Amino acid sequence: MRYLAIAAMLMGAASPAWAEAGDVLVRLRGIVVAPNEKSGSVLPAFPGERVSVNNSFMPEVDVTYMAADHWGLELIAATTKHSASGRTGTTGTIGKLASTWVLPPTLTLQYHPVKDGPVRPYLGAGVNYTLFYSEKASRGLVTAVGKTKVRMSDSVGWAAQAGVDVDVGRNLFLNLDVKYIDIDTTARLDTTAAGTQRVRINLNPFVFGAGVGMRF
Repeated sequence: MRYLAIAAMLMGAASPAWAEAGDVLVRLRGIVVAPNEKSGSVLPAFPGERVSVNNSFMPEVDVTYMAADHWGLELIAATTKHSASGRTGTTGTIGKLASTWVLPPTLTLQYHPVKDGPVRPYLGAGVNYTLFYSEKASRGLVTAVGKTKVRMSDSVGWAAQAGVDVDVGRNLFLNLDVKYIDIDTTARLDTTAAGTQRVRINLNPFVFGAGVGMRF
């Protein structure tokens, strides 16, 4: 009986503990940013010609502060690079038109329905501010229309997420997460031969992530 009691105590000491109010969760994820884009025309010179945006793979760090046992605030930090390419017509023959880096800090309020247990799902909703920087015209576009300056407008939108943490130790856990982020931008291309062209792009990406986390 004594050995059974000791074993029970050891198992209880090694059992995972859920984050409580005041705790901080830090996660490192690998993410795929997959734009669910909808493009307007490249105007005024190329009506009916639209653009597509490629996926991007990057690491991401996020921090969640547990404001209460069931409620947390998460802030993500990651930056990804994307290219916009023509689909049809003149811009389609050029292919890649421009590239840009995207910085989308996103703050979500999370609800964690399961306070205790090794598997803990959560849902979140919040706001996003997206900054576009280091925009650059492609070599193909410069060859076609001369020197080109590219600018993309920043975006403010909403975000939603769902995820799950799975304990592998008292303060270590695995994480799976998916987000949908509302991102809209207008790309402006000031060209030498074709004048100023604009195209409205609704990016609205899904962000799929998997990684590990630590509880502090």
